Amino acid sequence: MKARYNRISTANQNLERQLVKQNPDEVLFNDVVSGSVAFGERTKGKELIDEIEAGNINYVVVSSIDRLGRNLFDIVGTLEYFNSKGVVLRVDNLGLESMVMGKVNPTFNLIISVMANVAQMERETLLERQKEGIAIAKAKGVYNGRVKGSTESDAEVLSKYKEVVKFLKMGKSLRDIKSRCEVSLGTVQKVKQILSKNTVLS
Repeated sequence: MKARYNRISTANQNLERQLVKQNPDEVLFNDVVSGSVAFGERTKGKELIDEIEAGNINYVVVSSIDRLGRNLFDIVGTLEYFNSKGVVLRVDNLGLESMVMGKVNPTFNLIISVMANVAQMERETLLERQKEGIAIAKAKGVYNGRVKGSTESDAEVLSKYKEVVKFLKMGKSLRDIKSRCEVSLGTVQKVKQILSKNTVLS
């Protein structure tokens, strides 16, 4: 059975662009989640994996590779999982399939790796520009940042950065988690401090 996986970041975005090439025989899995969340941690991503494990899905279609994720590590990991299960991944805007005649398509792997790398670099560049813009605004005295007194509780921080918590509990390094979750090193350290404090208190 075929499946089409779609993802939008927020509920006010439109899925129509991703459904242009939809076929009637495709079962839809529509996620509303940030691309920074690992595929296996998404609601519909999990459901799709369950269907693959049950042997119900052997062909998955996405409109573009960034629907699977923004992080090269996650994209490659998801692709390797599909390959291990004999599931063909088709990317509409490339017109390519991950497997041909039951064998991994090396051309597909090469192109996906290059595109995922470019997407990751573009996001890192965007984040760097945001930091530069904030620094300039601060220098001019026009940056307000968080409203004074509106600090987040420990529970809110842990809930907000569930992926960071997961990798910390797995024993991953701070810099590795920073890269995987696309957050600042300071954020990872903050979450770690909260976890350590809660452990001591408990």
